[in-house]
Amino acid sequence: MHTSDYLVFLAYFAVVTTYGLWIYRKKRADVVSSADFFLAEGALTWWAIGASIIASNISAEQFIGMSGSGFALGLAIAGYEWGGGAALLIVAIFMMPGYVKNRIFTMPQFLTQRYGKLVATIMAVFWLLVYVFVNLTSILYLGALTAEGMTGLSFNLCVSFLAAFALFIALGGMKVIGYTDVLQVFVLVVGGLATTWLALSLVATQFGQEGVLAGLSLLTEKAPTHFHMILHEGHKYYSDLPGLSVVIGGMWVANLNYWGCNQYITQRALGAEVGTARKGILFAAGLKLLMPLIVVIPGIAVYVLHQQGQFATELLDASGAVKPDKSYAALIGLLPVGLKGLSFAALTAAIVASLAGKANSIGTIFTLDLYKRYVNPLASEVRLVSVGRIAIAVAMLIAVVIAPQLSRLDQAIQFIQEYTGFISPGVVVIFLLGFFWRGATSVGALTVALLTIPLSAGFKVFTPTMPFMDRMGWVTVILAVLMVVISLVCRNEEDEAKALQWEAKDFNPGQGFIVGSVLFMGAVAALYIVFW
Repeated sequence: MHTSDYLVFLAYFAVVTTYGLWIYRKKRADVVSSADFFLAEGALTWWAIGASIIASNISAEQFIGMSGSGFALGLAIAGYEWGGGAALLIVAIFMMPGYVKNRIFTMPQFLTQRYGKLVATIMAVFWLLVYVFVNLTSILYLGALTAEGMTGLSFNLCVSFLAAFALFIALGGMKVIGYTDVLQVFVLVVGGLATTWLALSLVATQFGQEGVLAGLSLLTEKAPTHFHMILHEGHKYYSDLPGLSVVIGGMWVANLNYWGCNQYITQRALGAEVGTARKGILFAAGLKLLMPLIVVIPGIAVYVLHQQGQFATELLDASGAVKPDKSYAALIGLLPVGLKGLSFAALTAAIVASLAGKANSIGTIFTLDLYKRYVNPLASEVRLVSVGRIAIAVAMLIAVVIAPQLSRLDQAIQFIQEYTGFISPGVVVIFLLGFFWRGATSVGALTVALLTIPLSAGFKVFTPTMPFMDRMGWVTVILAVLMVVISLVCRNEEDEAKALQWEAKDFNPGQGFIVGSVLFMGAVAALYIVFW
């Protein structure tokens, strides 16, 4: 990076930090209220909710991990993005009214109300372990990996800077996170599109043509196998994206868990009214359509250019092997002066937004579902906010220590999805049956909570060739049947009394939402038909 690149980045840094401080004071984020600190109750508009959801979702694992998967296997990895948008619509219509109407602020709180403290505590511990040791750590690792390549600074220094920047935002509470995420989304979209523009222009120039449209056409011509949304058995990466499972199978388990049962995502909407929450979620789903253009196409472009002899050394690891996760950093290295700083700012925006959001979710679950329940039930609001901030800082410190250990990964996005998938089946079964079946019992939920990790691990050990997405699907089916059987055998009036109360009007999202949803699903269907 040149001096002007650093100036662009410093301008971004100054704007975000200044805006964050202004929001902190204007919105009175220092009010000694846990609901204010963790949820920004009633303070976020629909566009802030939607932007915050995307800013928290699009992080290093997308920019770097999905670009790496784009290099390795192609557009099929976009199934996570477009399928995620479809899952968001389901969450908005069917699940969000239940959360908001029943004043549910954390996922363990829902489990407590529906099944009791034991189930909630077990799942709270599972979530904290995954959030800290898989999600927070991998985001920090991937971000520092690219920052190191771009700036020439040491990996550990990059880790420390990203963690400190995210910590500054996170300690301000959800209001600061939510409103700074609006800026972060703007920067990451503009910077991300600039990188895509460069990638497609380079491809066009490589083959004697000009323009981004020519570059996109050349990608489909020179790497036709990288534009198949559905991978067939025998494909090198079939185990990562096994055929129709991405449309009608295990991908739904991953997406419903992430978008509907995940504190990290749902927290942005839990403090709003149902109508506002739904508008924000629909806005986020619309933005998901755009994301593959930003995070997948650059990886495919690097693959085509690499086949033509470019990036001969930039993609190699210490052992001399090609490392797909280095694709995005290699591409950014070719950006002209100024744009390189903008793209680095976009990447930093994505990383910091996700780190701050994840850290806030960790602090929320630890404080409200563990500390307040078991350590200090009479804790004051001031004490709860203080404990939340301490939990956020400790989680970030753990991630800083562990992040360097992830250097052995090939495609980080698959690591994240697979090991998060150890608890996804149990979470989806417990939540969906708890939401929509009055007969679901605490005994059945407890059994599922205890078995989800052992059963997933057993499948991995005894069926090592089974794609992890199919494994998630089978584990989900087994756990669902088991919970239904146990609930029928152990049925009792006390559990039925805890069922959520519904009215027909709760599932009517409004005409505008329906029109937007139809347009979104039509666009996704068209993309799958074209690139099947």
